[in-house]
Amino acid sequence: MEVGYESLSMDALAERAHAGKATIYRHWSGKAEVVVEAIRRRKCADQVPPTDTGSLRGDLLASLHCSMEAFSGEDSALIVGVLSAMQKDRELADLMHQQVMGSMQLILNAIVDQAVVRGDLPVIAVGRGTVANEVISALFFNRIAMNSDPIDDQFLVHVVDDIVLPLLHC
Repeated sequence: MEVGYESLSMDALAERAHAGKATIYRHWSGKAEVVVEAIRRRKCADQVPPTDTGSLRGDLLASLHCSMEAFSGEDSALIVGVLSAMQKDRELADLMHQQVMGSMQLILNAIVDQAVVRGDLPVIAVGRGTVANEVISALFFNRIAMNSDPIDDQFLVHVVDDIVLPLLHC
């Protein structure tokens, strides 16, 4: 967050962590892995399985509320910086997709599956978590990168009620 992805060096990271570079490299092969792991460990990254609120809408709002925390404040600048760096660094892009976006995909799939079991969604909805994840991600990234508007409760209700629920029900 302080220097940006491009300027981050393993030497500076080791110094900041009060560790040797060899110690860092025992855990991660390079800066892409370090950065993705740091992002993944931030707020709510491991929220699997999702909270069962008793309704599809409630489950979606609970999950997105957790994501909202990860996209707010100083984290929004971090995410915009990483998104920019992903355009130039294929390893970073692949790792972000696998570990961070993959985690959200698992959460949405579980929410959809849970809703089908409860009868909130028809069986045909299984698999629509992938599209919902793409749409939600695009809306969040657009909001922080292009609009500079906050991701707040009002925005989450709009995303769930006006976009995701109709998408899952079609």
